[in-house]
Amino acid sequence: LRPNGMMPLAHLTVALALAAREGGPSKGPTFAEQMSSLLAGSDVTPSQWTDYYKSMQPQVLKFSSSDDETMPEIIRNPSPARIVELALAHESDSSTLTDTGALCCRSGSKTGRSPKDKRIVEEPGAKDDVWWGPVNIPLSHQSFMINRERAVDYLRTRPRLFVVDAYAGHDPARRVKIRVVCSRAYHALFMRNMLVPAPPEDLPGFVPDFVIFNAGRFPANRYVEGMTSACSVDLSLDRGEMVILGTQYAGEMKKGVLTLMMHLMTKRGDLCLHSSANEDPATGETTLFFGLSGTGKTTLSADPRRLLIGDDEHVWTPEGIFNIEGGCYAKCAGLSRDKEPEIFGAVRYGSVVENVKVDPDTRHVDYEDTSITENTRCAYPLEYIPNAKIPAIGGHPTNVILLTCDATGVLPLVSRLTREQVIYHFVSGFTCKMVGTEDGVTEPVATFSACYGEPFLVWHPLVYAQMLADKLEQHGCRAWLLNTGWLG
Repeated sequence: LRPNGMMPLAHLTVALALAAREGGPSKGPTFAEQMSSLLAGSDVTPSQWTDYYKSMQPQVLKFSSSDDETMPEIIRNPSPARIVELALAHESDSSTLTDTGALCCRSGSKTGRSPKDKRIVEEPGAKDDVWWGPVNIPLSHQSFMINRERAVDYLRTRPRLFVVDAYAGHDPARRVKIRVVCSRAYHALFMRNMLVPAPPEDLPGFVPDFVIFNAGRFPANRYVEGMTSACSVDLSLDRGEMVILGTQYAGEMKKGVLTLMMHLMTKRGDLCLHSSANEDPATGETTLFFGLSGTGKTTLSADPRRLLIGDDEHVWTPEGIFNIEGGCYAKCAGLSRDKEPEIFGAVRYGSVVENVKVDPDTRHVDYEDTSITENTRCAYPLEYIPNAKIPAIGGHPTNVILLTCDATGVLPLVSRLTREQVIYHFVSGFTCKMVGTEDGVTEPVATFSACYGEPFLVWHPLVYAQMLADKLEQHGCRAWLLNTGWLG
């Protein structure tokens, strides 16, 4: 309890679990009865908590005599149909349907990640694990809690909240329980696609290992210590929480989960990689593709002659590899049925297509029009790819391909690498940031991104490099450097 006897905000997820319902008025216990259960054993009554809640946001909340009317409607684990219905009903200013049935959404002013606004909380449990610096900027526990409280208070003012419970990881022995709390239907459908669905029987007792509070429609307070803008993406590895303020770009949630897995899997002795993977259906041989966003991971892994394991995030364990995600997040600029038929066909009902131009009458998507952003995207479930392998688990890779999108025209098209060369290229990570993949990137920019995923690393790059070297030697993998950029 707080010094004034009020309930701390740390209990929000418990309250959400108690109040959760699948849409429509609850026929179960009232909110007051739920709070009585939650506050059992304390000297705080539900009416005292409600009075405290009223005092928090009197300028934006309207209260009546009914406790139930002071809290958002909690829509827990809704179906895609329910999410789409709510998006069209309540987010018509930024959401519409395309002619293929996909939900088309706008992410506001942020159409790419904001890596300069990412923070990791400097806490005792993870302090010695983190590679501190410009990639992992430290944030104090106090500042994190201020941002967290700001996000939670904002979420409480929304008419409805979505709760998505799912897994990170297809391997049952290593998967992590994720909960997403958000106010936009767009974000709920996005993460429902990107995480591995939890079977219905797992949901009643689902207790998350990691919670994402997405209050992206509300800005961060720039006067909080450690803030440099109205956008802030904060991860607390000790608390198992992520807070998003000031950006509606859904990719922040996806990459937040990858950052979590980069820390947690490595701590457990498994190698987490920013990579795609596929498998030869005849031989069972698997291939890993390393590369930054926009270098071709998704396109190459979706080869119709092979089984797709995943397009972006994998973990290499003593048993083989598994996909962290339950879906794919493909770039849409220039997408066509002729060039990428599998991805083109995945843009349908249940998918989320971001920041594309849609004809107001026909609802046809113009993939050539990148006037909103070069970073147009589609998030779709893995099973929307006809040749997807589910569960997305494979054996030890026989080929490792490092993808570099060289906009300078220096590197050759393809090179066979020695073990030492693999480690050199993996650690240096030379490539080019492609247009739109980060906020403010409007033309290709040469860069060095350690492990082909520097923005998502938690440990020092050499930790991942040594683990990769050991894996390559142990399993005799062939390694290649493939230039997907410009030649000559």
